[in-house]
Amino acid sequence: MRWDIMGMNGAPLQFARGTLGRHRHICAFFSSIDEEHRVLRSFIKDGFERGDKAFHIVDPALQEDHLKRLTEAGINVAQAMDTGQLEVRRWQEAYLRGERFDQNAMLALIEELLQSGEDAGYAVTRLLAHMEWALLDKPGVDDLLEYETRLNSVLPKYDDPVICTYDLSKFNASVAIDIMRTHPVVIIGGVLQENPFFVPPDQFLAELRERRSGRASADTSN
Repeated sequence: MRWDIMGMNGAPLQFARGTLGRHRHICAFFSSIDEEHRVLRSFIKDGFERGDKAFHIVDPALQEDHLKRLTEAGINVAQAMDTGQLEVRRWQEAYLRGERFDQNAMLALIEELLQSGEDAGYAVTRLLAHMEWALLDKPGVDDLLEYETRLNSVLPKYDDPVICTYDLSKFNASVAIDIMRTHPVVIIGGVLQENPFFVPPDQFLAELRERRSGRASADTSN
């Protein structure tokens, strides 16, 4: 896979000991919240210093801690939220609206968020999302992989980096591997790198359909 160093219109972004080029859909695997904030601190702080929009979707149980850590990183959280530069939403205001996951509605929301940042005059929107909502017992959460791979048909229209964070202590290995395969860029071991295991969306969607068909056949035979 050939990578362009420059984004479509913007400069490359350097963080997590790597350089983010044209592909900007990133899965970030961490073993703890401490590791997440340590690795992503420069990504978040640099965004504020450059005047980029920050949009964070967080576990509601961690929202207060998340804002505290941003403050400890030197970010004026109150001011950033007042001006609209920082927007923080809980899962129930994004992925789990109506207490269920609707992948089509979420894809539309992502486009709306990125477009609204551009319309507000921000050169870049840096979107960060905690993904453990997919472990909750809610309708639609089984569509996680399909959503993640379909996002690869949306994000190339924008220069905005989207980081999906996953706690490796909560996701089993087979799910984590599939999640990795839906992202062209990965942060693992604290290092940002091109993902050699990335599968193009059309191919991965076909694979998901085959899996469902196989399970349906197995259920019928039983």
